[in-house]
Amino acid sequence: MPRRPSARPATCFPTGGSDRRMAGLIAVPWRTGGATGAPAPQLPLAGQRQAAQGLARQRLVILLLLFLAVPPVLAMRLTDLSVFEAQPVATRQQVSAAPPRADIVDRNGNELARTFEAFAISVEPRKLAGNPQILARRIAAILTEKTEAEILMELTHKGQFRYIARRVLPSEAKRINDLGEPAIYLRREAERLYPNFNLASHVIGYTDDKGHGQVALEKAFDERLAADATRGTPLQLALDVRVQQALEHELRSVYLDQRADGAAGIVMDVRTGEVVAMTSQPDFNPNAPGKSDDASRYNQATFATFELGSTFKAFTIASGLDTGVIPSMQKTWDATRPLVVGRRVIHDDHALNRWLNVPDIFIHSSNIGTARIAQEIGRDRQREMLDKLGFLKQVEFELGERSRPQFPPIANWGEIATMTIGYGHGISVTPLHLAAGYAALVNGGIYHPPTLLKVAPGSPVPGHRVFGAATSDTMRALLRLVVTSGTGRKAEAPGYRVGGKTGTAEKVRDGRYVRGQNISTFAAAFPMDAPRYVTVMMIDNPKGSKASFGFRTAGMTIAPATSRLITKIGPVLGVQPDAGADMDLSAVSPKAADAVEE
Repeated sequence: MPRRPSARPATCFPTGGSDRRMAGLIAVPWRTGGATGAPAPQLPLAGQRQAAQGLARQRLVILLLLFLAVPPVLAMRLTDLSVFEAQPVATRQQVSAAPPRADIVDRNGNELARTFEAFAISVEPRKLAGNPQILARRIAAILTEKTEAEILMELTHKGQFRYIARRVLPSEAKRINDLGEPAIYLRREAERLYPNFNLASHVIGYTDDKGHGQVALEKAFDERLAADATRGTPLQLALDVRVQQALEHELRSVYLDQRADGAAGIVMDVRTGEVVAMTSQPDFNPNAPGKSDDASRYNQATFATFELGSTFKAFTIASGLDTGVIPSMQKTWDATRPLVVGRRVIHDDHALNRWLNVPDIFIHSSNIGTARIAQEIGRDRQREMLDKLGFLKQVEFELGERSRPQFPPIANWGEIATMTIGYGHGISVTPLHLAAGYAALVNGGIYHPPTLLKVAPGSPVPGHRVFGAATSDTMRALLRLVVTSGTGRKAEAPGYRVGGKTGTAEKVRDGRYVRGQNISTFAAAFPMDAPRYVTVMMIDNPKGSKASFGFRTAGMTIAPATSRLITKIGPVLGVQPDAGADMDLSAVSPKAADAVEE
């Protein structure tokens, strides 16, 4: 009897083709070792069919899920290609950019600073696909402010990342993007633009690459300009761009003509304290502050202190009127010879060598006469007057760039200091201090803190009294007399009834007077019968020129520029010239006044 063969299990493996293969199984028959080789009958295995059907369902579900996932992935990629790589308003590289920021406008709504959408163009030189020279030539044709050599240098740089250009307009960015170079990237940036370039640069300031204000108003109002709640509302200033342009033009002309070390100018509304123009020379372009030096970014109108010389005599005369030291215009003081006080000798540059009344002292700018009046006023009353004018502290103002005045400590403020301060020596203030003081001098005696923000019509204006109204009336007449008959004659602007005072003082450096170097200043107001505006123009170390006939004094350098300035800005500010109108000066007119230059 033949031996029965040992049994072995059927083997299952996947194939493809037949219906049975779709079931995932092929039954392998039993075979015998006999000679006949007759096939053994097939024996089905329990549960195999159910397992095969479950596996097939799993595969179908996975295939279906993959099929459903493909369209969204394709859609996302198409969006990336069409929006983030093709459109000029998108970027290929996610980089942080400066946030939006509120505009700054002048009193009439003219833009002084605004934020616009720009692009930065960068490159990864190592990934460059095209010919660098050809690409540089094509980019240079789009970015005309860049040379082909400059662009080629960036494209062939050995670094991994380089900027080709910043602050690129969207239209230019699109043209560069259309070149199709995959190694060039566009980055959207919110850029701060100053459309008037250098105009009022010391007032407006500038921001850094992250959009934060660095100096001036951009820094002082940084939170307000960047806040979501106020970003849509422009910051409106008291400045008038037309007046600002005129002031900068006239002051810059004198600054260049005199080859001066610096200059500053201010135009202020005497009724509100609004600063309608302010400049410092040299100035800078806030669109590219890094290209300017420290001297150009230094605001001499608010941050530099000077001895402003004889312009201070107006405050001494006003104080004398208020305190009763000057009971009438005809009281006289001895100016027959230089005044000796201790080891100090006070003299007049253009000595008349006689007793002088108040108009004589003022229009001839007598140091001796003014020193004697200050001596009678005394230290305490002088300090009180200067304190009310804000001359003993930083001026209250929006800009952070402000300096404290320099003056003697109370222990050293004796008789000599009182006398010299009376005519503007021994005390240093900023031109802004002087402008605010002159506004109080001519507006009826009220000091208004200066402001760079526009004051709404009818709004209350803070202020306090410094001089009596009658004193202010008298000072207006005396200031007018200086222009009609004294050292400020070249400041006359026909029809505008200009009044003012010259001031020429030796420059102080490291606590010492620098012989041969002057600070020349002219403080003026117009129209003097009903003052509306004060102008202050100061020039640091004028050298003399053909236009000033070699003179460096305020009466020959700054006074003529003041005349041209007032003629230009008068109509803009609503002050129309009237050739037939003038002030009655009979109460202050001296009996004899041979005008002399300061």
